[in-house]
Amino acid sequence: MKYFFLSDGWTVGRVWEMGGLWNEVAWRRKPDIRRMNLCIAEKGEKLWLYRVEDEVIMVEVKPEAEFNTESASAIGQVVLKRLISADQAIELLCAAEAFFEPASFEGV
Repeated sequence: MKYFFLSDGWTVGRVWEMGGLWNEVAWRRKPDIRRMNLCIAEKGEKLWLYRVEDEVIMVEVKPEAEFNTESASAIGQVVLKRLISADQAIELLCAAEAFFEPASFEGV
């Protein structure tokens, strides 16, 4: 498994695998990308931990429509995220200002 952190208000767009963009017809399914029940606080932002299958090498993230006040095509509105290993995710969780599970940050 591979991992990445994603801020509230952002969502996954396109997904890349070794052969290029993920092709749902060829794979016969969507890529397995799941938000975990852990997030960290970094510079006042909540960053959620996501898990992806090994075949995924990179994901595009973009603001969700409800959080995007400008045009979706504006420069700077899309970011490519490189994925990290489980060890790197654990290091970031340990080094974070704080980390939360769903029940521990109600009302934050």
